[in-house]
Amino acid sequence: MKITSVDIIKTFATPSQAAEVAVGNVPWHPVCVRINTDEGISGYGEIGVAYGNAQQAGFGMGVDFAKCIIGMDPLDSEAIWNKLHRMTFWGMGNGGVIMAGISGIDIALWDIKGKVFNAPVYKLMGGKTNSKLRAYASQLQFDWGKVSHSLVEPEEYAQAARKAMADGFTAVKVDPIGFDPHGVWMGWSSRGILQKEQLKLAVARVAAMREAGPDLDIIIELHALTDTTTAVQLGRELAELGCFYYEEPTQPLDAELFKEINAKVPIPLATGERVYTRWGYRPFLEDRSIAIIQPDLCNTGGLTEGKKICDMAHVYDIGVQVHICGGPISTAAALQLEAVIPNFVIHELHASALIQDNIDLCKYDYVTKDGYFEVPERPGIGQELTEEAIANSEVVTVQ
Repeated sequence: MKITSVDIIKTFATPSQAAEVAVGNVPWHPVCVRINTDEGISGYGEIGVAYGNAQQAGFGMGVDFAKCIIGMDPLDSEAIWNKLHRMTFWGMGNGGVIMAGISGIDIALWDIKGKVFNAPVYKLMGGKTNSKLRAYASQLQFDWGKVSHSLVEPEEYAQAARKAMADGFTAVKVDPIGFDPHGVWMGWSSRGILQKEQLKLAVARVAAMREAGPDLDIIIELHALTDTTTAVQLGRELAELGCFYYEEPTQPLDAELFKEINAKVPIPLATGERVYTRWGYRPFLEDRSIAIIQPDLCNTGGLTEGKKICDMAHVYDIGVQVHICGGPISTAAALQLEAVIPNFVIHELHASALIQDNIDLCKYDYVTKDGYFEVPERPGIGQELTEEAIANSEVVTVQ
């Protein structure tokens, strides 16, 4: 079997203005990869930098790397991964855009592999250790449901928690400090030292959620908007509310800063959506400065690298919550890996996954039941773009 062409696809789902807020107030167009073969089998992957400000870079990276794999056997996913990482010069630098390009290709190769052997990817990776996957409702500062908007008052945060619990979730995630009192994202600085007003409002938001759900697991998301000092300030106050874990409290590539926060805040720490490859995770694992890793399979190196990272974390008794903030292909890939790894903790269901335009990009809509996902049993990753989505996209074909 040979790779004959690769399609790099910038989708043009058009979220509503409210929905765009949920993905950072930046135009949101998931970038996908379709690898085609001489046996008529195609595989789908996703390049995970469509949110934020790297869409064009991720799209271009996919085009550049696609040129390197034409004519290769798609079942040789390890060889292709190493070629892209070692022989493209920039690959070994592990930057986010570079690794996102490799990730999209790698996921598509695994999708092909599953279709060739008529098995879901989890079977090819070792089979299930988890028959169903607990999930949490993510980013409740944007509310929870089909329409997203900025939340300000503590009671609004409590109501968002109630909505998530009504949908069967027993865990949620929230950034309590991102919106200022006027609903402006980062309308105030959260670095240096937190003002009393900031600290009081952030804690009140989480306290309202705790009152709404006494048994709810609450994950605190900080998006690295805080620094070491402010993360410690806030974390010490929030610790009394029994938080599940504390995500990206500071610069995501500096394990020494996490080590300091870990020593001063009695909440387990998590990070990883902006950490790339096993080499990037190494310092966090070796000093055990975090309790949960959050690799994004669409930018950390795909399923090939993601499995290695999770296995490394298992050696250090560190749990895994795969980071997911993209299209349905990213979700499908994550479910396959999460089914396999014994150190799985919980699955992220991002608010953007509820946007109908997002759902409509792909053929299948995987949903939770009572707060849990079932693992897809279709061959490969179990997800594909619709023909309509592809027809409405910007597509570059490399042959």
